[in-house]
Amino acid sequence: MKFPFFSLFVTLPFDSLLEHAEKVKECAWAFQQAIECYASERCQEFDEYRQEVVKLESEADAIKRRIRGHIPMGTRMPVSKFELFWYIREQDKVLDSVQEALDWLSYRNIPVSSESLKKQIFLLVDSVIEPIEELSRMVEEAKKYFETYSEKQRRIVKDIINNVRKREHEADEIEDELKTKIFALEKDPVGIFHLVRLSEIIGSIADHAENAGDMMRAMIAKKRRRALFRNG
Repeated sequence: MKFPFFSLFVTLPFDSLLEHAEKVKECAWAFQQAIECYASERCQEFDEYRQEVVKLESEADAIKRRIRGHIPMGTRMPVSKFELFWYIREQDKVLDSVQEALDWLSYRNIPVSSESLKKQIFLLVDSVIEPIEELSRMVEEAKKYFETYSEKQRRIVKDIINNVRKREHEADEIEDELKTKIFALEKDPVGIFHLVRLSEIIGSIADHAENAGDMMRAMIAKKRRRALFRNG
């Protein structure tokens, strides 16, 4: 029986990359709920949501270690191990930043009093949710590309990456607006520092998602150039 040339590649790294991306995606709901809970004086479940993110981060770390430690010598792959490991590093940092944001909130149990600041924080959180969720779709579509090398499939992945980049730019703008409001509305120096640092951590979620997208773009472009060179 003949196996597809890249069958080992598909089953080993990309299936596991997708599994890891799904763990990252799962954190989005718990992250939103935790932020909304923290901002509400009536919510008592903040730490439960935070612990759910901790659990997902631990499970994602186990998948990451499995990818790094269980690719057999001699496995034929259309991308290098360095590229693969660099990609998962950035994808993993998305979840790390989500956990860091909730840990940072837990250090100061004083809800945000300004409704205007709350609204802007919610906008910032919403702006990073789509990049989180797009990672799993990007990996799934990239896997199809490396199976087929279809130009149509390449464009699908490219469109997802461009959307992640666009959302990251929007998140940057919302983060800047939030910082301006923090300095205008918050009077306590400790409160200013706490909220500014929070906005930076939340903003970094979209930054790492964009970095993962850029790494995926580079892997696909490199493989496409090689294919064009061989066929040209």
